[in-house]
Amino acid sequence: MNELALFGGPKTITESFARYNSIGGEEAAAVQEVMKSGVLSKFLGCWDADFYGGEKVQAFEKAWAQYFDVRHAVTVNSNTSGIMAAIGAIGIEPGDEVIVSPWTMSATATAILVWNGIPVFADIDRETFNLYPASIEKRITPLTKAIVVTDIFGQAADLDEIMKIAHRHGLRVIEDCAQAPGARYKGKYVGTIADIGVFSLNYHKHIHTGEGGVCVTNDDALAERMQLIRNHAESVVGDKGVTDLSNMIGFNFRMTEIEAAIGIEQLKKLKDLVNERIHAANRLSAGISGLTGLTPPVVKPDCTHVYYVYPLLYDAKQNGVSRNQIVDALAAEGVSISNSYINLHLLPMYQRKQAYGTKGFPWSAPFYKGSVSYEKGICPVAEALNDGGYMGIGMCEYYYTDRQIDLIVQAFQKIWVNLDVLREQK
Repeated sequence: MNELALFGGPKTITESFARYNSIGGEEAAAVQEVMKSGVLSKFLGCWDADFYGGEKVQAFEKAWAQYFDVRHAVTVNSNTSGIMAAIGAIGIEPGDEVIVSPWTMSATATAILVWNGIPVFADIDRETFNLYPASIEKRITPLTKAIVVTDIFGQAADLDEIMKIAHRHGLRVIEDCAQAPGARYKGKYVGTIADIGVFSLNYHKHIHTGEGGVCVTNDDALAERMQLIRNHAESVVGDKGVTDLSNMIGFNFRMTEIEAAIGIEQLKKLKDLVNERIHAANRLSAGISGLTGLTPPVVKPDCTHVYYVYPLLYDAKQNGVSRNQIVDALAAEGVSISNSYINLHLLPMYQRKQAYGTKGFPWSAPFYKGSVSYEKGICPVAEALNDGGYMGIGMCEYYYTDRQIDLIVQAFQKIWVNLDVLREQK
């Protein structure tokens, strides 16, 4: 019974897991109410009472701000749009450098390029996979304007140290909290510590509205600028009396009344849904702790991890078995697991330094006075983890019962009993 499924033995997990689904009857009723009203969106792209959107959008923003204890919540149609609005709001100039993690969704970095800023990639912490403060410090130049911090996988970065660095150098900080709604850092919700926090409501997150996002801030001016960028700023600033026209190029980043109605109901479920992920992750950690060369997620003191992904460190040298062999064996046993995470600086766009057109813009533009490298080796920790030291289980991919978590644990234990067999296959 202990023969690996990879080599013809019985598979540990033979059932299909239920897809994670946070949508229920409450959301259906809320959508029906909006449909009956006939008002599916109420934004107007001019200075008008409806510039801020309809009843549901404004109610959702109020509920979100109250939940996270911030002055302002600005809804958008995606986290990508939210990051773009946030970067524009802080006053990025063409040629400004913005430090960002190589381990994040590609849009976190390309949002910088939208404003003709220059992404600068710093390395990550091996335990949390978040931006490493010492690497941030090394990347700061006279051109640096801001830091975009991604709270990857569900846990905050070292925000105290990052904010100290930012204050010391006069930099703005934006938190990309797409994967960490409801996570806490020393008593505060992630997203509320930086100048701006941006959350995702994409369909595969803890809570969602299909597509959508929310930006939060305690700064009145930043909130106004994000509202303007969200909704055709150039058509609004004159009548609204806005005199600072920097980055007042408006977009249509507006959330619909249907999405907002869903979001109001989803927000009510956030705490319970997060706690379910934490419970499943804790059970998983208890089951696999002690397996040689395998390190369960490290949760920093006074922090919580909400486990969008359950990240594992793997030491191939200790076991004499590669990470990919382990992943293949787990997949054969029925465990859905990732064997890598993208390193953004190695994408073709950065390797060729070509974003707009064919001539290397914005890196080749006369307004950029710096020099940035994207060569392999600039983020050694991130690169090494991607090449062989990281594995991840998507905790918002399936709804995991205790019994199913126990089956995943059994699969890990079965493979570790058979490490000698895997070594022979090298």
